[in-house]
Amino acid sequence: MSLSSGPNSGGTDPLHGVSLQQIVERLQGYYGWEELARRVKIRCFEDNPSVGSSLKFLRKTPWARTKVEELYLFMLRKHPDALERQTHAPNLSSEPHS
Repeated sequence: MSLSSGPNSGGTDPLHGVSLQQIVERLQGYYGWEELARRVKIRCFEDNPSVGSSLKFLRKTPWARTKVEELYLFMLRKHPDALERQTHAPNLSSEPHS
């Protein structure tokens, strides 16, 4: 079961409206693959990592998805400016480019 499911998902759930792809991209952008692999011990973050291979594995593996969602929530709690400070990935903000 995903942390974002249930009757209370919505207004107060920070995962509501955030896709798994966005979570992986944001975590990778903030931590980088090496640190991400250290924090969540799954092979798709360690061996030739990519967003695509990670999504494929996480969608089939509920326990791993839960760990990734928990790390994302931790990042948001401990580092509220994390989405603005990303250095490892392209700009993932929802603001349009001019």
